Amino acid sequence: MDINKDSTPYEFPSSDLMVLEGHTSEVFSCAWSPEGSLLASASRDCTARIWTIGDGPCNSTIRRRAPNVLVLKSLESQTNETDDLVTTLNWNSEGTLLATGSHEGKVRMWNRYGELVKNLDNHSCPIFGLKWNKMGDYLLSGSVDRTAVVWNVISGKPKQQFEFPSVVIDVDWQNNDSFAVSLTGGMIYICKVGENRPVKRFSGHENDVNAVNWDPSGSLLASCSDDATVKIWSMKQDVCLHDFREHSEITYTIKWSPTGAGTSNPNQPLLLASGSFDATVKIWNVKQGRLLQSLNRHRGPVFSVAFSPNGKYLASGSADKCMHIWSVKEGNIVKTYTGDDNIYEVCWNKEGNKIATCFANNKVCVFDIRL
Repeated sequence: MDINKDSTPYEFPSSDLMVLEGHTSEVFSCAWSPEGSLLASASRDCTARIWTIGDGPCNSTIRRRAPNVLVLKSLESQTNETDDLVTTLNWNSEGTLLATGSHEGKVRMWNRYGELVKNLDNHSCPIFGLKWNKMGDYLLSGSVDRTAVVWNVISGKPKQQFEFPSVVIDVDWQNNDSFAVSLTGGMIYICKVGENRPVKRFSGHENDVNAVNWDPSGSLLASCSDDATVKIWSMKQDVCLHDFREHSEITYTIKWSPTGAGTSNPNQPLLLASGSFDATVKIWNVKQGRLLQSLNRHRGPVFSVAFSPNGKYLASGSADKCMHIWSVKEGNIVKTYTGDDNIYEVCWNKEGNKIATCFANNKVCVFDIRL
């Protein structure tokens, strides 16, 4: 699509939009199942939901309700004994199990049919980091209680608990037994199952580290922080490889492109996207250590960024109520949508022909992507 950088972006037509209604409070997170047809969402209303999204085109007149949605609600929430909002969720690599984390420190595993498989009870405070390893035999959770727990998925018991000097904000697996943990205060720790102490510490951030993310090969770790920087780390050295300082406010989110060595797009360069409270999205060429694109059309903090599966497009969602889809190569908006409230997350399905977004106004939207 040939659109000039300064031209009016193309709005999504209503025929390419499906609104999923049912949540009764803001929706924090959404994630497609790896197999593609299921979309999970997590909300302040103390539920997660699994929506069945067909392969056909969207239609804005359709409102998804049962039997096309499964409501995942703990027994305590069902009996109104708790106000345990769902803070985060993550699918395993096969799309057979969904893990959810909650404000009261509960980790739960559900099957794709919405049935509770296991209650994992060890944390005492809210959980904000939750990730399966690729093999699916371990689930990692990080909590405000200053611990990270590696769970044995079969037994539902902790395999190992790691304690840290401050609150755990985010976690990410490097491989099947090593992972990164980011903390309030600026520290990053690399831990390994079976080792009692961290195998590496990265210091350099001057404030809370909001996200950590390993590249597709597991060789480079990206981090972003309240100190407005994005940093790239390697296990081969103690100081960061790159210290990107072009953002002017909090950097809230980062995502690697599905490109480069070990991906399905090996001939494209490895890139990193970052979203900031300065209302910009930036794309970095990590190998060259330079800023590739600065995307400046948002008018509020950027909460989420996500590359398309082919690496050619980048979606972003913001407090300005807008979702933009950008051409990575050209740096222009190719499609846009203006909603009714903050957009907390954007995510592509595996085919790259649909994007899901979740909103502060209780809604989840799914868009057909025709690029």
